[in-house]
Amino acid sequence: MREDIYDRMNWWLEKGIDGFRLDVVNLISKPEGLPDSDADGDATGLSQCVEGPRLDEYLAEMREATFGRYDAVAIGETPDVTLEEARHHTGPDGPLDMVFHFEHMGLDSDDEDGWWSVREWDLTELKRVIDRWQTGLGDGWHGVYLGNHDQPRIVSRFGDDGQYRRESATMLATLLLTLRGTPFVHQGDELGMTNYPFEAREELADAETLGRIDKAVAAGRIDGFEDAREIVRYRTRDNARTPMQWDATEHAGFTIGEPWLPVNPNHETVNVEQERDDPDSVLAYYRRLVALRGETPALVSGKYEPVLPDDESVFAYRRTLDGDRLLVLLNFEDRETTVDLSLDGVTRLVGNYDAPADRTVLRPYEARLYRLQE
Repeated sequence: MREDIYDRMNWWLEKGIDGFRLDVVNLISKPEGLPDSDADGDATGLSQCVEGPRLDEYLAEMREATFGRYDAVAIGETPDVTLEEARHHTGPDGPLDMVFHFEHMGLDSDDEDGWWSVREWDLTELKRVIDRWQTGLGDGWHGVYLGNHDQPRIVSRFGDDGQYRRESATMLATLLLTLRGTPFVHQGDELGMTNYPFEAREELADAETLGRIDKAVAAGRIDGFEDAREIVRYRTRDNARTPMQWDATEHAGFTIGEPWLPVNPNHETVNVEQERDDPDSVLAYYRRLVALRGETPALVSGKYEPVLPDDESVFAYRRTLDGDRLLVLLNFEDRETTVDLSLDGVTRLVGNYDAPADRTVLRPYEARLYRLQE
């Protein structure tokens, strides 16, 4: 059976693909006897499968039989992975090139009500998670992301998809593209695509969401979709799976047929055609950041140093490499906030507003990247 899988992987590698994202790869080794989970809230049995007894053996075998023979990347999607395990899997002798962890994806999860409630969290919690992974991986490596096909749109979850959609989308882009690790941008986030305003159950396709609604109705928790609409709009994976918004035509240029999910109504203004030639668009800003990262080694492999860790509004950090010292400032608020730092002698490399009149005041969702004096 494993040989068949390796044959299929090698078929793709021979075609010249660049590598694999290995779905939930740290669950592939199961304990003897396949015991049921006795952990509260662990309906999937995840706690029994993570980092199973033969995982190292299976990963080493897979690498030797497939991607280890090619110039290809191996990315492990690894639920519940710890820092120590991530270092083990991606260090100099590890079988994987990088992993995805999910710690920051659970910040808004409610311990009591799970999927059905949104837990309030503050910026210092997000900073603690990111700081720990940025400073604790050592020789290991991870993929940096804020959203994917299983998560809501990042501007709707971490930013503001209304008045400050552009500003918060570009601020989040600055975070993604200035951290240590390999940045991953889910298709559409580079436009500032937002969650879909679902109005009816019939608009949904995600089996997980539909199953939760049906189970809640059967248990008498809700009467139907109307009772679940707000949490569905926030949580459902379908938010990230609506058609890519290429232009302002009926189906956003995605198809001349009927798409499997409806197109977001804002596609008439949020689309590639609209943003491609606009120097102030979210897409243009992503392009500038990608180019800057490509020519700035400190943004790729430089040391990460937290700054202002207890500030509840501003996310600030330094990246340093071989004398090149950079400072990132990110305002996570929809209001002005003051930075408690001296900014004398800095050179502004990029920002999502025009150059400020007062360097110490960050405007709503403002992002700046500075080069510091040596």
